[in-house]
Amino acid sequence: MARLPEFFRGITGFKWDEGNSEKTHGVTQTEAEQVFFNRPLVVTGDPKHSAKETRYFTLGRTDEGREMTVIFTFRGSLLRVISARPMSRKERRVYGQYQES
Repeated sequence: MARLPEFFRGITGFKWDEGNSEKTHGVTQTEAEQVFFNRPLVVTGDPKHSAKETRYFTLGRTDEGREMTVIFTFRGSLLRVISARPMSRKERRVYGQYQES
């Protein structure tokens, strides 16, 4: 497996299990993982949903250019995808601002 970008220093891979493999809204595991290797990548905290563990969401795209929102957390040295789905209209507008810079 290729190294994750410097933003995720110390992360060695992804954690998939029954709990998160079903919450991908038609997004394959491969597509969800590709988002983290492509630029631009927009990552921010998700304090509203971080009561039990710190969660983040990212806006990015797959190798095929499909724009995705991926909700994730860290489990040790693994990145655990909680949910993945196509970006909403509002998210596409936000992401578009980063594509222009």
